[in-house]
Amino acid sequence: MNATRMKPYNIDKKLVYDGYKAVKANAGAAGVDRQTLEQFDKDLMRNLYRVWNRMSSGSYFPPPVRAVPIPKKSGGQRILGVPTVADRVAQMVVKQIVERTLEPIFMTDSYGYRPDKSALDAIEVTSRRCRQHDWVLEFDIRGLFDNIDHTLLMCAVRKHVKCTWVLLYIERWLKAPMEFEEGRRVERTRGTPQGGIVSPVLANLFMHYVFDSWMAREHPDLPWCRYADDGLVHCRTEAEAVAMKAALATRLAECQLEMHPEKTKIVYCKDGRRKGKYPNTKFDFLGYCFRTRAAINRNRKLFTGYGPQVSAESLKAMRQKIRELNLRRRTHVRLADIAKEINPILQGWLNYYGRYSPAALHSVWRYVNATLIAWAMRKYKRYAGRKIQAGQMIGSIATKRRRLFVHWRQSSIGAFA
Repeated sequence: MNATRMKPYNIDKKLVYDGYKAVKANAGAAGVDRQTLEQFDKDLMRNLYRVWNRMSSGSYFPPPVRAVPIPKKSGGQRILGVPTVADRVAQMVVKQIVERTLEPIFMTDSYGYRPDKSALDAIEVTSRRCRQHDWVLEFDIRGLFDNIDHTLLMCAVRKHVKCTWVLLYIERWLKAPMEFEEGRRVERTRGTPQGGIVSPVLANLFMHYVFDSWMAREHPDLPWCRYADDGLVHCRTEAEAVAMKAALATRLAECQLEMHPEKTKIVYCKDGRRKGKYPNTKFDFLGYCFRTRAAINRNRKLFTGYGPQVSAESLKAMRQKIRELNLRRRTHVRLADIAKEINPILQGWLNYYGRYSPAALHSVWRYVNATLIAWAMRKYKRYAGRKIQAGQMIGSIATKRRRLFVHWRQSSIGAFA
């Protein structure tokens, strides 16, 4: 008799292999067993068979999730939950099945962690709506992934997911403990770990009922946009925005969630047409700052508009990333080696933050140039303590080899001395 048919759950082996390929493409760190993707690959077929066999028999129990603290842009730490490689494969199998079931019910203006949708799509629609509506309620949910109520979440999951073994493993993943570096384990009675493969789609389902469908039912005339736990509601008047904030706070409380008090505010989208004076006229969303700024219309005339450009917080994070690479002290490598390492990073920044007001990135490009000058002063004795001469040398290279660094191709190359 076929071994697959003897199992309680008929899971196609191809689903497991496809799940592995998706995990492989996403890379990622080791979990509590310290097994890397490279180590998993050394005995790939046996490892994948073990995942399939246990999932098919109902005997798969996820190991604890490795707790990794990561710094927040706003200060403090967020705990990222890193599953083992094998557990990521198992989660990917379930995620791909659940995603196919849930995508048709999710709403257009939910953008986070969804196929064929991106943060830039959310920025684009927000930019357009800020021109159409005078007011924005910017809201953030405090610790969404940590505070999702398991009972409410599973009610939503069971409404749409009918596959028995998928439901079984989702419940087990929700209960898997978090293990910290010192070996301490923390049991979980609520939340789904940020960093888990299946967590984003579960969080989206939870927020679909907490916010998305609630907005469509209770406030169908107010456009909104949500990316995971960050969201915006566009309003016509200040009074409407104030009422919306109160209603949303009540709704979140009903679902065991809390609006973040410091990150939630009402903003006036002030441009050349809107003359009122209000304390809040800008907001940050997905790394962009929406604010009053000069713009040029189709007729090449200057006007005062309202729109996005890279936020000060994002610029700070980019400079910090360059500092962390410690490039200026790596005098054993060539300039071409530095370019090879940082060009993917610079290209990612350009692709995302360069979509709107790319000139706002010039301060970062200048910082990268300054770092290269500092590297040259350390590497070459003749430039030690001679910043102007080192700047001229790097500038000369930029003129001759403009394609060496991503940012040299995009901006003025005069700021080297």
